[in-house]
Amino acid sequence: TMAPVSDPSSFSSLSKCATKHLNLIYHVDFDRQVLKGKVALTVEVLEDKFASLTLDSKDLKIFKVSANGQAVQFALGTKHKFKGSPLEITLPFELSRGQHVIVEIEYETSPSATALQWLTPKQTAGKKHPYLFSQCQAIHCRTMVPCQDTPSVKHTYYAQVSVPRELVALMSALRDGQEPDPSDSNRVIYRFRQPVPMPAYLIAIVVGALESREIGPRSRVWSEKEYVDEAAFEFSETETMLKTAESLAGPYVWGQYDLLVLPPSFPYGGMENPCLTFVTPTVLAGDRSLAGVIAHEISHSWTGNLVTNRTWEHFWLNEGHTVYIERMIARCMESEQLRQFEGIGGWKELQDHCCIVDTDEAFSSVPYEKGFALLYHLEELMGGPEVFMGFVKSYIQLFAYGSVTTEEWKNYLFTYFKDKVDILNKVDWNGWMHTPGMPPVKPQYDTTMADVCTALCQRWVKAKEEDLASFTEADVKKLNSPQLIEFVALLLQEEPLPLSHVKKMQEVYQLNSVKNTEVRFRWLRICVRAHWEEAVPLALKMATEQGRMKFTRPLFREVYNFSKYSDEAVKTFKEHRAALHPVTAMMVAKDLKIDG
Repeated sequence: TMAPVSDPSSFSSLSKCATKHLNLIYHVDFDRQVLKGKVALTVEVLEDKFASLTLDSKDLKIFKVSANGQAVQFALGTKHKFKGSPLEITLPFELSRGQHVIVEIEYETSPSATALQWLTPKQTAGKKHPYLFSQCQAIHCRTMVPCQDTPSVKHTYYAQVSVPRELVALMSALRDGQEPDPSDSNRVIYRFRQPVPMPAYLIAIVVGALESREIGPRSRVWSEKEYVDEAAFEFSETETMLKTAESLAGPYVWGQYDLLVLPPSFPYGGMENPCLTFVTPTVLAGDRSLAGVIAHEISHSWTGNLVTNRTWEHFWLNEGHTVYIERMIARCMESEQLRQFEGIGGWKELQDHCCIVDTDEAFSSVPYEKGFALLYHLEELMGGPEVFMGFVKSYIQLFAYGSVTTEEWKNYLFTYFKDKVDILNKVDWNGWMHTPGMPPVKPQYDTTMADVCTALCQRWVKAKEEDLASFTEADVKKLNSPQLIEFVALLLQEEPLPLSHVKKMQEVYQLNSVKNTEVRFRWLRICVRAHWEEAVPLALKMATEQGRMKFTRPLFREVYNFSKYSDEAVKTFKEHRAALHPVTAMMVAKDLKIDG
């Protein structure tokens, strides 16, 4: 049985009742940038003498609430900056444990709802139609539907979404047909059903001029028509990856696995919405970074979506296990050496993050990579990848359709490996779990693939003018894509190279024509740092034509630090500010010392 839940990021009554199903009706209003909504929550009562409940809501206009068809009293409590306003509902009757009540709420979202991003036509690839997408993780679902907005509560859902007829709506659910909107001949209603119980943060919606291509027996890729063929080509490995994940973690229970390529202003790499993974178009331009993102989002179908962290303090359970499975997919599809190389890369990322004190640790790479490092460390202690993946699979099957805390995970680890408890007791659990900064133990990784990158980087760093002739195209021909990314990443950690070296590197390696975003982003920074003026417009172009914070911020910062072009960086940012995600725009403005 689950311990009584308390979730510091939710106002909703978790011990009194649990939502079992959600029935949503949305009217998408692009002119006012709001969703007009009606939601019916099927709520199971958990205690006797039940006569009131509280739901999460933020910036919602509530028009009417009824329970089992009867109008009821409701009030919005004091607004909290992050958590929003508790929606307090009083019932005119009492219910007892085990009964159900249907709570129906008519409401409207705010144009400033943090879950919803409304794009103007000029922010899309097609430039003709507006576009809407949502991002509910971690606690933004309450800005688009009043609910128990906590990962500890799971429910199924059904939805009907009315949109202008030239647009298509999709949700994190199975498509269930469409029909003309009986109340407006210019609109269409799309229907969706999600038969697998899931937490509210995985509810997602997208509306735009979308097209799709079939890429596998249970997969389609969706995007604006400008990206759809390229995306279908890039994502052709999806079914192989799904089958590999199933062989590791057990059956895929969500039915459909579709991918949605968002417009360039989506600020994240991907989001694991069930049945419909959201990805940024920048992943189209890279091969291994793309395979990594898709393997990661596919893995979330088991760890995160099927087995979910009970509250956000246990976020590492979602991400650490997902990275572990993602890298097991790399091992199965490519090689153990690649998995080792990715482990080293993750460790480096952790080192980069741990020396920056001001990062918001909860949603930085820390839970991903520190979580992975712990699991890999345990794998080493317990007997290798096959043995430990056996545990991970068993953990998934045990906690499937539910939520889990670190303590429950750890108890099961000790139960599963009951013959190795003495080894488990020697693990520095406090150092791993409760101590900020680097883990107490560095795992042993096979450095074969990494050593090649380090050697080439050092050749360039040490080269004198007269040594430049010794570099040839063959140097990089023998690197695979993740190694090429690592090579340019290593160069960035060194003192800036002389301009002559950078020009020679372009001449022999032709890095300007590499499409991979992860390579290009670092290469352009190397060029700007070496004060190669021709690279400045290329860097600013890359900073503005996609919106991923990871790329946009450092590129603007690099140009800004090249004092001859500081003003140019500021001017370019101001011209493109409106097209960037508001969070990204705010961060870049801070970097470029622009107020307001």
